[in-house]
Amino acid sequence: MKKNKNAIIIILLVLVAAVIVFYPKVKPLLGSGSKQGMPPAGQGGGRGPGSQGRQVLNASGLLIQPSKLSDLYRSIGTLKPDEVVELAFETSGKIVGINFTEGTRVKKGDLLAKINDRPLQAQLEKLVAQKKLIEEKEFRQRSLLTKDAISQESYDQIVTELQTNQADINLVLARIAETELRAPFDGIIGLRYVSEGSYTNPSTKIARLVKIKPIKLEFSVPERYSNTVKIGFPVTFSVDGSNTVYKASVYAVEPQVEENTRTVVIRSLYPNSNEELSAGRSATITLLLSEIDNAIAIPTEALIPQMEGETVFVYRKGKAESVKVMTGLRTESLIQITDGLRFGDTLLTTGILQLRHNLPVVLDTLIKN
Repeated sequence: MKKNKNAIIIILLVLVAAVIVFYPKVKPLLGSGSKQGMPPAGQGGGRGPGSQGRQVLNASGLLIQPSKLSDLYRSIGTLKPDEVVELAFETSGKIVGINFTEGTRVKKGDLLAKINDRPLQAQLEKLVAQKKLIEEKEFRQRSLLTKDAISQESYDQIVTELQTNQADINLVLARIAETELRAPFDGIIGLRYVSEGSYTNPSTKIARLVKIKPIKLEFSVPERYSNTVKIGFPVTFSVDGSNTVYKASVYAVEPQVEENTRTVVIRSLYPNSNEELSAGRSATITLLLSEIDNAIAIPTEALIPQMEGETVFVYRKGKAESVKVMTGLRTESLIQITDGLRFGDTLLTTGILQLRHNLPVVLDTLIKN
């Protein structure tokens, strides 16, 4: 009896151990079996297709209307004087007079400074006296020639002597002119770098003369615009510290592309009638490259690039409709549509990533461009 009792206890322990090991694996099978015969969700006794309704997306729309599209290029330029020259004498000598005040306005031809020319003036007086004598001699010789009292050769010699004397006078006058420093154009003269009594030569800088009415604006554009920018193109610019927008126009385009920067240098002209702008200042420029009237322009973020082309979504009959488009001029925020859209269409501008063809859409706002 005792052995049978022990055997029963051992069998019970084995059964308990077996249940503990295999029950977790059998439980899922029992659970699924209890649901056999029940239809999956959405089938049979569940809610039929379409009982939940289709998803609706809220979006904003833009009513396509005619607009003006401008292709603008922005850069930094430098204001330069219309004319500028470093004033210096053409000859060497002692400065005997300075006739200008620093920072004042001078006129073309004004005498600004003078070098000692006394030796040249004395030489000129001598030549002028000699000329008078030669002219009297030439008069007498001409009278004798008409009477055949002298030969033609004798008369030609005195004429040559007179011409030589006049050439010497012209040479001295030219050297005297070199002792005078005159303004080559109207402008404002800057600081002087010499004093009266100092010795000067052609390499000595006397002062700087600047003309800033009108004033030039110089800037560069990438080489791709080398054939786009033409003389007469409008330019607007502003300078630091001022909210005024100035208007200029292109008057010159460098015909060669700079090899180091791959840019083309452009110069425009501003009247600067009141001389409110000074040379050397930097300016923020905006160049109008092209302008299109009655264009279809849309925000760049509304354009969807795809393998087969570029598309947009428009709102038609309460749904989003995908439309393939052709593009043209691009600006920083807008892009021209040349084909695919027409005036009066409503472009969807928000929820672009969620939009699908024929997806129901509710317009939150409608913006007119």
